[in-house]
Amino acid sequence: MKKGKILLVGFGPGSKEDMTYRARQAIASADVVIGYSTYIKLVEDLLDGKEVVRKGMTEEIDRSVEAYEQAKLGKVVALISSGDIGIYGMAGPTYEVLFQAGWTPDSGITVEIVAGASALNSCASLVGAPLTHDFCAISLSDLLTPWPVIAKRLNAVAAADFVVALYNPKSGRRTRQIVEAQRLFLHHRRPDTPVAVVKSAYRPKQRVELTTLAQMSECDIGMLSTVLIGNSNTFVREGLMVTPRGYANKYDVESGAEKNGERAGRSLSTGLSGWLESLHASDESPQQLAVRYGLPVEYIVEVLAEPIDLDDQRETAADENA
Repeated sequence: MKKGKILLVGFGPGSKEDMTYRARQAIASADVVIGYSTYIKLVEDLLDGKEVVRKGMTEEIDRSVEAYEQAKLGKVVALISSGDIGIYGMAGPTYEVLFQAGWTPDSGITVEIVAGASALNSCASLVGAPLTHDFCAISLSDLLTPWPVIAKRLNAVAAADFVVALYNPKSGRRTRQIVEAQRLFLHHRRPDTPVAVVKSAYRPKQRVELTTLAQMSECDIGMLSTVLIGNSNTFVREGLMVTPRGYANKYDVESGAEKNGERAGRSLSTGLSGWLESLHASDESPQQLAVRYGLPVEYIVEVLAEPIDLDDQRETAADENA
């Protein structure tokens, strides 16, 4: 019997133009294609002559078990998800099922992940450049994650000034989660913080709405929506949502010249070396410094206990004077 294979395929946002060549090839090579019924419809024109297994919304484990059973028969199985299969997709539960069954990479069944564009990428591309600086993703679905855990994560990233992509923001039965997320963010962000709500990106019913944090929960939001919340520097201009990378901290944006005290290719004057120097020179207590920077007091104590590398400081100074 030939060896089976499981291809975990992320086919992107759903439009044929945004599906990778590798994803097309993976589906074409499969004997069996398994997926949520809506996902199957999105790639139906690629499935002629193949065995197709459709599963429901909450049958993720069943899909993974089916893929394993079919692969044990020597078949090539494509288990598909929209977006990227490793981001809130089927890769995780499939590996859990495989490991629970005693599978190892040497056991005879090959497992391969085919990456695809996630909602992060596709939705961001429709509204401008909101993810140019640090960002994170949080799912508001509490079907598998306790709400206190979700709320703690929301509060932490809101305070840390991340741009945030909210997945699974709302459904027919889960309507309050997006309101609570908004409430938490308003404790840390301005009410006029830019927000983009993108529904069904690159699909026939695509809808894009630019709004603010204060009005976010009033938008048309559902399970097919992704919500992008900007950070303190994100702005909207000419209908485009943009998060600056930080070049204006170092350069004159119009001329491209370095600002006083800055040097191309070197850390900011307020980067780690500069911050350590100011920390050691401060008259404030570790407790006061911890409050100032929003960092654990234990971390501040550890940093202060470690002397600054004077050789490194002299090297930096020499470079800047060269």
